[in-house]
Amino acid sequence: MPGLDLDRLSPWLAAALPGGGTELSAELLAGGKSNLTYAVTDGTSTWILRRPPLGHVLATAHDMAREYRVMAALQDTDVPVPATLAFCDDSDVLGAPFYVMERVEGRPYRHSAELEPLGAERTRRISEALVDTLAALHAVDPVTVGLADFGRPEGFLGRQVRLWKKQMDASYTRDLPAAEELHRLLAADVPAESATGIVHGDFRLDNILTDEQDRPAAVIDWEMATLGDPLTDLALMCVYGRLGEQVKGSSVVDVASAPGFLSEDEIISRYASRSDRELSRFGFYLGLASYKLAAILEGIHYRHLHGQTVGAGFEGVGEVIHPLLDAGLTALKESY
Repeated sequence: MPGLDLDRLSPWLAAALPGGGTELSAELLAGGKSNLTYAVTDGTSTWILRRPPLGHVLATAHDMAREYRVMAALQDTDVPVPATLAFCDDSDVLGAPFYVMERVEGRPYRHSAELEPLGAERTRRISEALVDTLAALHAVDPVTVGLADFGRPEGFLGRQVRLWKKQMDASYTRDLPAAEELHRLLAADVPAESATGIVHGDFRLDNILTDEQDRPAAVIDWEMATLGDPLTDLALMCVYGRLGEQVKGSSVVDVASAPGFLSEDEIISRYASRSDRELSRFGFYLGLASYKLAAILEGIHYRHLHGQTVGAGFEGVGEVIHPLLDAGLTALKESY
């Protein structure tokens, strides 16, 4: 299996997890367009293993130690996360650092077609819980949970603008004039940050496992977590909703178009009622989120062109970037 040598993993797992068997089998879980996620079993127990993608890897975007640390820190908070079990920084085992966590039962809803059979009332509850979980995360005091040194919150927004420009440049395969213009406008008018909090970095419904009672069972995919301005999470979630409306029928997440799902205005209003953060410059955050997502997708597009992706669904990623950048330019004119 690409990225997972079970012969090397077996002795490590048996030593790291008491009772872990050595006769292992594994399955690559669907939807892993960045870090690779596997279900590993010894026939009795099943665990989830996360490792970086193969080939071209963007700097800072696939740090397994950071992902493991933030989930471990949130274990006793109101934010549901899987139990972290073991971390390995020995690249001789799988060729890269990785970690193992518990398997949590739940569904990562990605498309509106998956929510529609539930009905509008259940879909609304799920989207309300999504916003409430984000507000709960942003209410956690990083110092209290041992994450005081997890990031550099001062100047966070300016660094984000510079970081995603570097990531975009690192995945260069073509000219993107709209990306250049969006970056120029963002860099020229960076607002002051809101109060420091824990930033998930890719918060959306398919990064939450929802249980059969429509409750969040676990927030997953913490690979871009840091300390900084939490409003970037809210903006990115909104941009995913906008993108899904623009490119229906693609592999892009489009749950926000399901009947009953909170509208963007309702999402922002519900979040605002559970937070004291200032939203008057939210248009900037939407523009930054659009640029960030475009840089991430361009990295995936780069890996696909070079045969370094695992799984299906990558063919149309490159075309998604154009409407995303246009929406980012429009967002900079919006106010709240």
